[in-house]
Amino acid sequence: MAQPARFTFDLDMGTRSTAAPAKATVPEDLVAQLVAQAREEAYAEGMAAGERNSTAMAAQTLASAAAALATHTAEMAAALDDATNQARREAIELAATVGRKLALHLLARFPTLELDALIAECMQSLNGVPHLVIRCHPSIADGIRDVATAHMQTSGFSGRLVVMGDPDQRVGDGKLEWVDGGLVRDIAAVSKDIDRKISAYLAAKAGAGKAQESSP
Repeated sequence: MAQPARFTFDLDMGTRSTAAPAKATVPEDLVAQLVAQAREEAYAEGMAAGERNSTAMAAQTLASAAAALATHTAEMAAALDDATNQARREAIELAATVGRKLALHLLARFPTLELDALIAECMQSLNGVPHLVIRCHPSIADGIRDVATAHMQTSGFSGRLVVMGDPDQRVGDGKLEWVDGGLVRDIAAVSKDIDRKISAYLAAKAGAGKAQESSP
């Protein structure tokens, strides 16, 4: 009995191509164009980012510089105000010192001058007063008596005049006393009053300067 033949799949069922499929190609000039465009876009993006960073850094630097300048200007203004106030204080204190020395010099040269003015001032309003007592330093008592007597002749004062040497009175100082009143010439008190006025003036100037600084 004959054996059936095996199918070995070696039959040529038709012509088949064994070549690899063709690949699509891009023209070189198009590739170069795309690469150039990509480079331009990357460069533009880099420039834009750099400009943004530079602008931000410049703004920050400018703000820092402005803040430093404002602080420095405020410090300079404060230092200038301090220097101005110090110069004003020193000038006023120097003027006060010179004034005191000049006043003492004049009192030493003309010891009756201040009391002379005081007596002339008060005798104009002493009509009808029974007596006037003048206390002064013993060294100028005689001179003050002569001065007061001369003023009595021109003022119309006809009361009793008493001039007393008082060692507690400084030369140039004195007291005028009558029944219902009196006047005092005290150089030390005048000097303290001047000092108070100077201190008040300087304090007012300093306060005005601070108020101006704090105002917008």
